Amino acid sequence: MQVLITGGTGFLGKRLALKLRSQGDTVTVLGRNPSIGQQLEAAGLRFVAADLRDAPAIAAACRDQDCVFHCGALSAPWGDSREFYDINVLGTRHVAQGCLAHGVPRLVHVSTSAVYFTYADQLQIPESLPLPKPISPYAKTKQLAEQEIQTAYQQGLSVLTLRPRGIFGPGDTTILPRLLRASDRTGIPLIRQGKAVLDITYIDNVVHALQCCQQAPDSLSGRVYNITNGEPRSLRVLLEQLSQRLGAALQFKPMSFPLAYGLAAALEGAALFSRSEPILTRYTVGLLTFSQTLAIQAAITDLGYRPPITLEQGLTQFAHWWQETGKEKAA
Repeated sequence: MQVLITGGTGFLGKRLALKLRSQGDTVTVLGRNPSIGQQLEAAGLRFVAADLRDAPAIAAACRDQDCVFHCGALSAPWGDSREFYDINVLGTRHVAQGCLAHGVPRLVHVSTSAVYFTYADQLQIPESLPLPKPISPYAKTKQLAEQEIQTAYQQGLSVLTLRPRGIFGPGDTTILPRLLRASDRTGIPLIRQGKAVLDITYIDNVVHALQCCQQAPDSLSGRVYNITNGEPRSLRVLLEQLSQRLGAALQFKPMSFPLAYGLAAALEGAALFSRSEPILTRYTVGLLTFSQTLAIQAAITDLGYRPPITLEQGLTQFAHWWQETGKEKAA
């Protein structure tokens, strides 16, 4: 099968690309990191250096593909609103229109659980929940990107959308590494005693879900599915489990939500002048404060999704990678 993966040099896209190649697919990865692109080419994949904002390049890459996985996005807790829009919204439009123009049989779109986020506890969120007013440029543009996907579906494109929650694993540079760096520097902000209940998802489980979408019948086209490990944990318990596997105590910094939120707002204000990402954002504070778990029964029933890696196994594999190479790369 001929497969295109946008964001193919990123955390999720690279993992998916290597898995599909190992199973015999002819894989083209589209991305902006030439060094990783060269590594993938050495592994037998085709690399296309292109930006999601380049509509002609995206359309050309979609030609003759049997399936396109749209993993590419600007994913960050803070940044320029225009850049988020251009990459996440216009980029998704370019991918969807490229698929329509070249008659691609299936587009699998990677969205995010951030589209649900609000400053309140939310447990077992169903896909049918009306989306709230977005609280960050990332969440806003991912909501708009889903609208682009639905427009393409109405125009005849077979498409499925996944909303994974908190992807982690070897090669992760965001969720767990940021917490570990915070532990080393100032201590991990511990709000409400770390009682927020969270879902996270091991990367190979997301890859499994993407392959389920690739193989799903057209009768499921247009649908959206939550994806997690299905093993919620409180933030404190999750970090303690990680600490045990690392063989090192993590440092915490207890604080109230108002204090943490105010500090994050001040850091964001200062970052407007420095143009560098603040070490703490209001969105991050919200993620550490409020519970958010997703219902995944629809993916289990419709797609046959069965997470192959447990949370404990995933934490063990992440900890091994972090101790071997991850910590050094993150330094």
